Amino acid sequence: MTHAAEISRPETAAPIEITRATSSEARCWDRYVEGHAEGGFFHLFGWGEVLEAAYGYEPHYLIARRAAKTVGVVPVVDVKAPLLGRSFISTAFTVGGGPLGDDGAVVAKLAAAVVEIGQAHGVRYIEFRSGETILDGWRQKNDAYANFVMSLPAGEEDHLGLIRRRRRAEIRKALAAEAAGQLSLRLDGDADEFYRFYATSLRNHGTPVFPRRFLDALLRVFAGKTEISVVEVNGASAAALFSFRFKNSYLPYYVGASALARGARAHEYHYWKLMRLCVARGIERFDFGRSKIDTGPYRFKKLWGAELEPVTYQYKLITAAEMPNINPKNPKFEPLTRLWRRLPLPVANALGPLLARNFP
Repeated sequence: MTHAAEISRPETAAPIEITRATSSEARCWDRYVEGHAEGGFFHLFGWGEVLEAAYGYEPHYLIARRAAKTVGVVPVVDVKAPLLGRSFISTAFTVGGGPLGDDGAVVAKLAAAVVEIGQAHGVRYIEFRSGETILDGWRQKNDAYANFVMSLPAGEEDHLGLIRRRRRAEIRKALAAEAAGQLSLRLDGDADEFYRFYATSLRNHGTPVFPRRFLDALLRVFAGKTEISVVEVNGASAAALFSFRFKNSYLPYYVGASALARGARAHEYHYWKLMRLCVARGIERFDFGRSKIDTGPYRFKKLWGAELEPVTYQYKLITAAEMPNINPKNPKFEPLTRLWRRLPLPVANALGPLLARNFP
């Protein structure tokens, strides 16, 4: 993690110019993200298009230049949540974002530009979902989430050796079930199949599901960067996983399962098979993504032997008096969570997309 004070001097005296990026600059934007050491999938220009199509939220994507050369970007989404008010988030509905720059001066200039626009729009706060560069005058939160990333060994035995004993035993049992014809993996899952599993799982966890048009936008905008994998138990679909591919990483991001997956070791089998498939494809990193600390998903990922990376969010309060606390463990949301778990699935699926826009 780099502190602003340590990188405050630019490499050149040329002035930094900040402009709002247009769709014609999408390729230039993405080339910069892909070439930056800290550039992540959720920095890509397409996320603005996805969120505008799914929720109607306006993207403010700012690009920094020195002497006509791109030296930084920041993707910001203007979130107008009916229940929680207006905010600027980089990047909303994802687990990453924040400003990228060639040096600290660029990052500081981008952050200042976002603050200026946020003030003009009267937002409650600005949230950057990254902390690689600590910004002066911004508040930090680093005790809520952790990210898990695993480097994938070429050999299966070396790979198994990295995994905790209990999880390793479950994987071996799952592979025995595969050999007996009880478990199988296919990579041709479609949107309808995935959404059905995902919506069911979210209802069971007490969380509103995103609208189907969000999924359709992801598949359209990131064509070639997505994959839907499905685990079958005795020939019947039991679990589906929607994943992204970016740089040299594989990101298993949205997962859903039916009751059939329980007791069949479907999740252990699913992740293991995808990891080994990544090795065969030459992909070196398996990015499990963010989880709330000390939750079930957090403990599940920890058993795989992945490296735990603390996640730092940074906030600039504009009209808000305190930092937001929008997460499933917030006591304010517990009554809604309990109610949601009891809803009939058709009702939850109808209401979920209306509420999901409030939880960016």
